Amino acid sequence: MGFFTADLCDNFSEKTEVLGPDFKFYGGNRKFKGEVITVKLDKNNKDLAALLKNNNGVGKVVVVDVNMRYFAVVGDNLMKFANDNKYEGIIVNGYVRDTITTKEFDIGLLAKGTCPRKYIPVQDGQIGVPLVIDDVEINSGDYIYVDVDGIVVCKEKLV
Repeated sequence: MGFFTADLCDNFSEKTEVLGPDFKFYGGNRKFKGEVITVKLDKNNKDLAALLKNNNGVGKVVVVDVNMRYFAVVGDNLMKFANDNKYEGIIVNGYVRDTITTKEFDIGLLAKGTCPRKYIPVQDGQIGVPLVIDDVEINSGDYIYVDVDGIVVCKEKLV
């Protein structure tokens, strides 16, 4: 995959923003890029699961915000959906679980940490809404580039 986040920041400094350093890798792929689909959740992952299970993910990165509530919203089942539909990766501003298994899937998964519990009562989420994570506004249609140096967000495809 022909990019490095450091080079993107150097070559397109006026077009790039960077998420903070608190994200950790929990998927099998540590370098990926794609067009953003935003998802806003309130603890329960029903709408995220439906998105990953029912939509083609080729060239897409799902960015999920759960306001850092201490419930896991991605685990082995959602990673299987994402893998089956060929998503490039998932970035969670929150927590994940089943991380021994999630690392076996060849897609990216980043989150702020892990939590063994999920939120059982069903709640609706929102897809395609603006998110603000680490003071960076992220919208569906933006582009994300990820490698071991960090997460770069931009409004247009750079490479």
